[in-house]
Amino acid sequence: MTPAELSRTVLRSVRGAVEEQELSVSVPARIVVQPPPRAGCGDYASNVALQLARQAGRPAREVAEILRKRLSGSAGIARVEIAGPGFLNFTLGDGAQVELVRDVLAQGDVYGGAAAGQGPVTADPAGDARAAVVAEVLARIDAAAGPAGRRADGQPVLASTPYDLATLVARLGADEARWVLLRPAAQDPVRVPERPVQRESNPRFRVQYAHARARALGRYARELGFGSEPGDVGAPVRGQAADDGSSDGAGSAAQALKSFHTLLATYPAVVESAARLRAPDRLVRHLEATADAFFRWHDIYPPLPVGEQKPLAVHRARLALAEAGRTVLANGLRLLGISAPEHL
Repeated sequence: MTPAELSRTVLRSVRGAVEEQELSVSVPARIVVQPPPRAGCGDYASNVALQLARQAGRPAREVAEILRKRLSGSAGIARVEIAGPGFLNFTLGDGAQVELVRDVLAQGDVYGGAAAGQGPVTADPAGDARAAVVAEVLARIDAAAGPAGRRADGQPVLASTPYDLATLVARLGADEARWVLLRPAAQDPVRVPERPVQRESNPRFRVQYAHARARALGRYARELGFGSEPGDVGAPVRGQAADDGSSDGAGSAAQALKSFHTLLATYPAVVESAARLRAPDRLVRHLEATADAFFRWHDIYPPLPVGEQKPLAVHRARLALAEAGRTVLANGLRLLGISAPEHL
């Protein structure tokens, strides 16, 4: 179950409570479901009960309890708990992560929204390259997000000294020039480096390298005679997980795996918010986080057999998860108009 599916499930519970007169509120158009702020609070959380409490004329925890009873036992949800003043915390079923990977791979290019071509930037040579690139990318993000993302009109007001696109491309290359223009939030200035750096200190390079690494894993797996199949990724490699006070770092390994899954699951919501808030930088930063999570997970759960080890079911499952990560990175880079190389 993705956050979008969970959001729709919660929305149905609100609508049912209203129809059966358990709550007297206007049914909201959408319900925000997002990862909880702290570990140990389930997989996702929503503040919908707090939002509805005033209109319902009831305490938020009472509203949350009405929704909790309706949501308990829903397909894909293992547990619903009430936290703090009335937050709903959701723990998904055991198969949720496998179903997520299967869903990402099945949707492929359209995961997170309709597939969109890169298209040219039609910029006035004497105009502001940043404004032109942002406008072009937002048009593509709008098309991908569809009606769910169309909540704002116009273009963001950018804090920027006008840049000439041709000059930036000649100096940095097309991919780096676009990344530099898109990464800052609208109110932040652009910081142009002296030259592009092809190493891990450069977030654009990390994102493209993570995509290329995932591609390489698929090639190496084919050479070893096995393919991908969503499933249980097994136990982490001993000694690779960061020490969190446990004997083998299993807690940190589980958190690294969960973080990677969460970033894949929330990608469609990030595309929608980037469209709604006119903020392509949100997509840029989500891709950075996804690439960093990919490398952390990859080191703890190696997708390829080592030495004389034969390919096992866990390797096929890890390869499928790597391919899901590659899909998200490729789709996001496409929306930004930045290349997703197979080799770096």
